[in-house]
Amino acid sequence: MATRLSDVAARAGVSVKTVSNVINDYPHITAQTRAKVEAAIEALDYTPNVSARSLRKGRSDFIALAIPEMASPYFAELGAAISRAAKKRGITVLIDQTEGEPAAEKLVLDGMRGQLIDGIIFSPITTAPAKIELAANAKPLVLLGERHAGGTLDHVAVDSVQASFDATTHLISIGRHRIAAIGVGGGAGTGAVRRKGYRKALKAAGLPLDPALELAGTGYHREDGAAAMRELLALPDRPDAVFCFNDSLALGALRSLADAGLSVPGDVAVVGFDDIEDGRYHSPSLTTISADKDWLAENAVALLLDRIAGTGEVDRRDLTVPYTLQIRESTAG
Repeated sequence: MATRLSDVAARAGVSVKTVSNVINDYPHITAQTRAKVEAAIEALDYTPNVSARSLRKGRSDFIALAIPEMASPYFAELGAAISRAAKKRGITVLIDQTEGEPAAEKLVLDGMRGQLIDGIIFSPITTAPAKIELAANAKPLVLLGERHAGGTLDHVAVDSVQASFDATTHLISIGRHRIAAIGVGGGAGTGAVRRKGYRKALKAAGLPLDPALELAGTGYHREDGAAAMRELLALPDRPDAVFCFNDSLALGALRSLADAGLSVPGDVAVVGFDDIEDGRYHSPSLTTISADKDWLAENAVALLLDRIAGTGEVDRRDLTVPYTLQIRESTAG
């Protein structure tokens, strides 16, 4: 038989109302009483009724994090950072993987998990900005990533154009002149935005744009980076450097360079983007754009909770995540 609130009250020697006040974090409870009730809850393995608490409080203290891919090292690290930031505020994060599929993103925006969540932190891939803007009228929402919906939506992201410019400029500064890019794409997504910064740096240095050095690939995984690097190495005039639009692509490129017997950075220098843990411990270690994931997480959660509480600013807030270029062995030798 399931443990009831009255069972906890009897064991703690207090009223049912007192147990309810402790569970709902009512402030005017003595430390001694709170300790007795919490001990009884633990001893009886009592689990509060989340739905009932939500009705009483008007909030569930659950938020959703909707990301394209949980297996991605970047999103795994970001998800952990957001969970930590939320936990400090007494909030639980439910993570949903959309795989960038329109139907899955629509489910998120249509009110994923019904009334169970108070708001959403969302990294969209395929959903049009107008649809995101419309959905935000029904549920508090904070956007991550490159897509701006405009209007009143809060957005937290790194300046990918400037960061990509800095990454490419670093390669130019170490004497590289035939610099490839892996991960380019069309539209307004990550590939297109980071290509802008890459091209801007080449133009600033007076270097020509060569379409043969810009490879899209089929995804943003290691195998995609490895395949793209093999294609680049097959060119009559191979590159002397490559900027990969995320670290997984860069790690795949490093594998292909090793298989070809080429030295890094001697023959080909490599820069990534995201500063995932694997890149720090790879040999050679990976030079990369390191966005502050903890800063991103703290601010995304804080923005969302402001919207949920109705205490935030009316106007849209667009926060730029601080980043650094971490120079390691793949460009520094």
